[in-house]
Amino acid sequence: MECNPATPHGRLRGVLSRTGHEDPADPSTVRAMPVIMHLPKADPPVRADLLSAAARASVAVCLDPAAEQFLSPWFDAAIRKIARRARASKWDAVQRLSGATVTTGTASARALWPAPVSEVDPRVAKLQIEGADLPVTLAEVPSEGLWADEPCPVIYVDASLSMTVGKAAAQVGHGSMLLAAALDEDACTRWEQAGFPLVVREVSGGDFAALREQMRALAGTPGAGEHRGTVFRTGNAGGAAMVTDAGYTEIAPGSVTVIATAGGRGV
Repeated sequence: MECNPATPHGRLRGVLSRTGHEDPADPSTVRAMPVIMHLPKADPPVRADLLSAAARASVAVCLDPAAEQFLSPWFDAAIRKIARRARASKWDAVQRLSGATVTTGTASARALWPAPVSEVDPRVAKLQIEGADLPVTLAEVPSEGLWADEPCPVIYVDASLSMTVGKAAAQVGHGSMLLAAALDEDACTRWEQAGFPLVVREVSGGDFAALREQMRALAGTPGAGEHRGTVFRTGNAGGAAMVTDAGYTEIAPGSVTVIATAGGRGV
């Protein structure tokens, strides 16, 4: 897992070994990355597109060198993302806040630089967290599972958890950033230069369980490890990360929510 800790990728890789300390008595230590989903009333986006946009925007912020002073204390804390929805003028307003907006197909999302949850910008604080959802379309899993020869990274979501689109957006954001951390630096740079292409697939509980077994089989293989509930394997081809949720909202603590993979081809 050697890497240059002075680069954005090296700092992100450090997430795989940090303790994630928070002090409940000090609200400044509880930090989150806001992820804003564009959800217009008319012509709502396809759910998979919106999740892809959220994942791509999240990892773009995590590797933004301009955001280093905001990322470093967040990397040291528990990794939280809070998804909110916006439309019309409220969507336009958050474009003026530091972050990254990404469009995938029918959908757009903007991830903002992390900040203490007690210091949320008023333009963000007024946005609703709950009350919106989009229908799930189940996807197929290739016969090779995680190591299929895919044209870009894939994030699999366990649809049996019945997460709202906001909860799922936060989880795929975890998946994309941890996959970037697991990739070799050269591979991560190629992925970044291409605009972080990725596909999000929500799959049945049975299919997701089979993918989890593939991740468990990595134990003891070169580059494999587990830290803070994240199972991962570093590298390019074969790079992967499995996210376990802390259970703050919607689902039980310890639930495995997403698995992100660079596939058999890598990036």
